Amino acid sequence: MRDLIVSHLVTLDGVMEAPGGEPDHPFTGWAIPYMGEEEVASKEAEAQEAGALLLGRVTYESFAGAWPERDGPLADALNAMPKHLVSTTLDDPDWAGTSVIPSDVFGSIRRLKAAEGGPILVNGSRTLCQGLWANDLVDELRLMVFPVTVGVGARAFPEAEKMVSLSLANVRRFASGVVLLTYRRA
Repeated sequence: MRDLIVSHLVTLDGVMEAPGGEPDHPFTGWAIPYMGEEEVASKEAEAQEAGALLLGRVTYESFAGAWPERDGPLADALNAMPKHLVSTTLDDPDWAGTSVIPSDVFGSIRRLKAAEGGPILVNGSRTLCQGLWANDLVDELRLMVFPVTVGVGARAFPEAEKMVSLSLANVRRFASGVVLLTYRRA
């Protein structure tokens, strides 16, 4: 069975919205000043380890608008791997290697996890991730925590009626002050 890995860039106050310069956020691009060689190399290794990318529509549109035009290890890994888009509105995606999951989302994801291949990586995709947590589909959580607070914006975790226990698997500190926390299901 393939692991499903949720990987978020977050501020100290838990905001995951607009790390890379997305419009309409008062502090858009909050991650950019901290993304040095170490942090980029970590994201490259993560993408190269993955067997597939799973994205919600909003994150997909952001990624599909950026990564196909780029090159380098991270872009090459993202562009080459199979991509699974969860969307009821986008049915003809342009990004090469993308298939759409329009319905039976969590059943489809269970089947993806049961198939052969490397880990399934989920970047961003806040709404999708909330559903993945609610349906017990997440095996590993990676939080790249940036030493900044922004006070406003979509948070990685919503209010929930159920507690999820995790076990700390790894901690990596970068010279920039960014910390990568890796958790596994307890």
